[in-house]
Amino acid sequence: MARQRVSRVRLVRRVTRRARWVAARVVPIGVALAVVVAGGAAIGWLLTSSRFAITEVAVVGASRLTPEEIVAASGIGPGTNLFRLDRSGVVARLEGLPLVRRADLVRRFPNRVTLAVEERRPFTLAHAGRLHWIDEQGVSLGAETRAVVPQAPVITGLSPADLAAGDGTPAPRVAAGISLLRVLLRSETALLRQISEIDVSRPDGPVLYTVEGVEVRLGAEDWEARLGRLQGVLAQLGAGGEPVNAIDLRFRDQVVLKTVAR
Repeated sequence: MARQRVSRVRLVRRVTRRARWVAARVVPIGVALAVVVAGGAAIGWLLTSSRFAITEVAVVGASRLTPEEIVAASGIGPGTNLFRLDRSGVVARLEGLPLVRRADLVRRFPNRVTLAVEERRPFTLAHAGRLHWIDEQGVSLGAETRAVVPQAPVITGLSPADLAAGDGTPAPRVAAGISLLRVLLRSETALLRQISEIDVSRPDGPVLYTVEGVEVRLGAEDWEARLGRLQGVLAQLGAGGEPVNAIDLRFRDQVVLKTVAR
């Protein structure tokens, strides 16, 4: 009898240990499954609930484009779920607009969105068959059909293809014209007001034209030093020097003048 009692006790203990072992593994699995199911239900609710259906799209930073144009380009339709928005896709579509330099999307819970844009700003006029405003990256902002008085030299010698690229990378001739104009702007001298045109059509570097029509061959390098020499030459000519119709600054430490034929 004693042996039977001992065997029964051992059996009970083994069964108890087995039950505890099973419970220790099954219960966490059950809890995890419950969490997954609950999480899936929560995600489903977030993606389908009318509470998160977008009711307002605000636009900030736009001046040349209307808010309606920005919203239409974003592709955000009425009632779009806030959590289903493809932010990168919206930003890419907005930055694909010629007038938009940068864009961003901000979610405003529970049902609003703000579209922030940085528009391209006119930098100067460029002539490529007709006058176009371009920004500092050389991107065309559209043709100018009105009569205007430029505040900076016009970049000429371009073809329509030079202004066709919209990826923010200017064509080489456009880039050369913009770079030279920046040098002129940095000089902060009266020279900027004396130059009316930057012709970038020549293979050996830009050619400037003064407001009096004097051609200035500048070459493709060392612009700051050569512009400094040009300022001195124009000052001497303005003080009563012999009239010229061309100035060549391409040679080191030498200025070649072409005088007006009499």
